[in-house]
Amino acid sequence: MKTLSTAALALASALVMATAGAPCALAAQAKPAAAAAAPALQAAQSELLFVAKQMNVPIEGRFKRFDAQLSFDPRKPEAAKVAFTIELASATLGAPEFDAELAKAPWFDSKRLPQAQFQSTAVKALGGGRYEVAGKLSIKGLSRDVTVPLALAQAGGTTTASGAFLLKRLEFKIGDGEWADTSMVANDVQVKFKLAFSGIAPL
Repeated sequence: MKTLSTAALALASALVMATAGAPCALAAQAKPAAAAAAPALQAAQSELLFVAKQMNVPIEGRFKRFDAQLSFDPRKPEAAKVAFTIELASATLGAPEFDAELAKAPWFDSKRLPQAQFQSTAVKALGGGRYEVAGKLSIKGLSRDVTVPLALAQAGGTTTASGAFLLKRLEFKIGDGEWADTSMVANDVQVKFKLAFSGIAPL
């Protein structure tokens, strides 16, 4: 009887210990996996340039401040979303007097309308790391549909999106008034970009 009682007590103790540990184990199993971090723009490795022609001579400028939000799964590129914001006051042609002119109302009017924005509406994979991103570009309160071709490349945990497209500056009233004469400043402006992101899965 003593042996039986001892065995029963040991069995009961084991059951109590197992039951006490079960909620912790279940809680550990039920804890959701941490969500993957959203891709983050690496500003120091990114650039946004624009090239216009004045009297048929190319002039290159750049925006020093911009940001991008990206949702992208290489397995489902058609579900990607891109939002891009540019601080127009950060536009520079490399000389203070030219930069002051760009900030004025006929050009970017950056004090009154400080930001340009792009919001994607569709993404199409073309193969070989190439994509087309369609969306709305808004500058100076005017929105136009644009399609932006880009290529993706990866190295050392960084994904770089690079490409270029043309916009018609007069569609956004950039260089308005006396500057609307396209014999002085061409209507076509090439926008070139290289955007580096961390946190994107392997392509």
